[in-house]
Amino acid sequence: MTSRYFDSVTLMNIARDLQDTSGIEDAALLMGTDANKGLLQQTDLLTEEAEGATPNDLIITLKGNKKGIKAALERVESLLTRPSRTESGTQDYHPQTLRTAIRAQADANLAVVSVAGAYAAAESMDALRAGLNVLLFSDNVPIEDELALKRYAVEHDLFLMGPGAGTSILNGVALGFANVVPSGPVGIVSAAGTGLQEVSCILAREGVGVSQGIGVGGRDLSNEIDGLMTLHALKALQDDPDTEVIVAISKIPSPTVVQKILDRLTARGKPSVVIFMGASPSGSQAKEAFHEGLYLANTLEEAALAAVALVRKEDIERVQSRLKEQTQKIESRAREIVSQLHVDQKYLRGLFSGGTLCEEAMRIWGAEVGPVWSNAPLDTRRTLVDSHKSVEHCAVDLGEEEFTVGRPHPMIDHDLRIRRLYQEAQDPSVALIQMDVVLGYGAHPDPASELAPAIIKARDIAEKDGRTLVVVVSITGTGGDPQGLDHLREAFQKSGAIVAESNAAASTLATCIVHLHAST
Repeated sequence: MTSRYFDSVTLMNIARDLQDTSGIEDAALLMGTDANKGLLQQTDLLTEEAEGATPNDLIITLKGNKKGIKAALERVESLLTRPSRTESGTQDYHPQTLRTAIRAQADANLAVVSVAGAYAAAESMDALRAGLNVLLFSDNVPIEDELALKRYAVEHDLFLMGPGAGTSILNGVALGFANVVPSGPVGIVSAAGTGLQEVSCILAREGVGVSQGIGVGGRDLSNEIDGLMTLHALKALQDDPDTEVIVAISKIPSPTVVQKILDRLTARGKPSVVIFMGASPSGSQAKEAFHEGLYLANTLEEAALAAVALVRKEDIERVQSRLKEQTQKIESRAREIVSQLHVDQKYLRGLFSGGTLCEEAMRIWGAEVGPVWSNAPLDTRRTLVDSHKSVEHCAVDLGEEEFTVGRPHPMIDHDLRIRRLYQEAQDPSVALIQMDVVLGYGAHPDPASELAPAIIKARDIAEKDGRTLVVVVSITGTGGDPQGLDHLREAFQKSGAIVAESNAAASTLATCIVHLHAST
């Protein structure tokens, strides 16, 4: 199998297949990166031979009896060497280069690039030079390469979405981790993949569709990239007759870039909603902006509801009234729960697959319960020394590169989150664990089949120690998603988890419970 490449999803599926082999206790197939070796060490699967592996080596580690290991190795060989086949049983045609792919599909106008970061920029530039728009799913791309790619794209009126662009919806086609949403009048430009998903799903829940959803990559609004692709995408939506309202989304943007975005939106006159977390407006700023056709939101849910109001030409004040009523209901629910907690249970823990949802939770938590520790903190002074060990109030973004190098994203693979859930459940100081579950294309086909039993087990761990562990789950998805939204909601409720309407609502409930508990 020399010089063969296997993506992390393929390796994950093979590992799961092997775990079902008789005589096998555990199995792992990972590339030999330092991060993956660390994960193997935590699970007692790191051998002396594996320690010497390089990032270009495939580590196959099996734990079991001799008969089971022998059978598993034969199974590995079979799975890794078999030809890929279509549903009809014929062998797939896999072009070996971008050029042959273009020749095979001459009418294509977009390339999805998902290769190791070291090669992603070169492949993306080849695609741009061939006149293709690019969704650059890969991460670990140097920022100077991103700048060069985006400059070329803008100069040639093309889109370079990424790096790390996990979600886009173009002309009704979902790309990456996108959801099944209706077509409609709202155009979204987002430097946050799960932010785009959360907003588009809430829009769908309210009966409003999306014209285009353009993911630009998490660094686009940094000083280095200067909002190149965001500005390019906003212009395209402002010129699009099918887009009536625009929503712009970003995590922690550069202040200078924020002003450029606001200037672009106000100059063209199309009603717009802005949710730039980390640049939340004051009351006076929000009112001034609204007079110029902008609504400045504080949460993703508020942004979606404001867009709905603008589409329907409703009184925008109704958005605040609705959110206030929701908060009152949340506070009432929190009072019912808080009496179940032991006096020593005082900390919030968040286990997130979506970076934007993690950040939103930290902002909502921080406003009520104080500083939050994280591997991706709002304040660098609250950076976890060890991302695998929580302290005090703590939210972990399991989608950060330290967890995803050489292994599937946590929207696909729940193994790390389940292990961390059990770890947090054993901590007697933990009052509540908040988790996001993100549905849609590319995500795990049935998250509840793995996470719901894990929640039951985690709650049992706490109960045996005389505690009640509160678990709050938000589901980012729609009724049209292949996972089945109603099925998941019911499964999580049966597990004992509280299912919130949005990530913001889940975060508000979490803070209310802990805040009330601290004051009793």
